[in-house]
Amino acid sequence: MEYLNQTPVASLILLFTVVTSIYAFNDPTLYGKFMLHPYSVYRKNKLYTLITSGMIHSDWMHLIFNMMTFFFFAFTLEAQIGSFKFGLVYFASLILSDIPTIFRHKDDFWYNSLGASGAISGVLFSFILFYPLTPLYIFFIPIGIPAVLFGGLYLLYCVYASKQSRDNINHDAHFFGALTGIIITILIIPGIVPHFLSTLFR
Repeated sequence: MEYLNQTPVASLILLFTVVTSIYAFNDPTLYGKFMLHPYSVYRKNKLYTLITSGMIHSDWMHLIFNMMTFFFFAFTLEAQIGSFKFGLVYFASLILSDIPTIFRHKDDFWYNSLGASGAISGVLFSFILFYPLTPLYIFFIPIGIPAVLFGGLYLLYCVYASKQSRDNINHDAHFFGALTGIIITILIIPGIVPHFLSTLFR
């Protein structure tokens, strides 16, 4: 209840995403309705899937990983910038992260995408602007990596993985979600760039 009172937007997003994803695990027809289908969206159909695709996940591992990442960063960020601005960062990143995917796959009828990774990347990189030196831990690596270094490596990996296209992960959404999180935060938080630089070089 404390989370709901202090960080209502992050709490509701987490709750709703988990419930909707679990429901989809047991009702596969929901995937057809909620997944992002660039072929249709480009032709101005199923525009709502720019939002709903972030409410479902492919499997338990996908859901757990995304929601753990969301939990670690979203609640701190909402407490820092307020609920309205947090919601703006999240949903702008969710929507805008998919725009390059729509243009890239606009003629591929069989391509679909789902998951909240673009929005969560936006939240993560907004967090990094506030706390660039916070140590972040990656699986199996026992030492923390400064958030700003992690962010740089993350972006490089997204570019590399997108060019390779050897898995079923939408790395473009990760990359452009991160950029959206940075840009939106700079636009709505006065002084965030000087804060970032002063924290980094103090």
